[in-house]
Amino acid sequence: MRMANAQRRPRKTATNLSVRDDLVRRAKALGLNLSEVLETALEVAIRAAERAAWESENHEAIDAYNVRAAERGVFSDKWRKF
Repeated sequence: MRMANAQRRPRKTATNLSVRDDLVRRAKALGLNLSEVLETALEVAIRAAERAAWESENHEAIDAYNVRAAERGVFSDKWRKF
């Protein structure tokens, strides 16, 4: 039986990286898994870059909405209790 897509492990790609020797030694001394550390850092960096790109692409629409909301309010204003 095949696993659902959500349960599959992502395919890994072997790659060759150059990393400062002192960082590799310190990471190994601490028992850190370099692949896991890199994957985690890449995920964080990618999310940040994607968020920044989305905000840049949509800033005009967001600004226009904020101006409209400031002038006219938003649909939930009459129900909000705060």
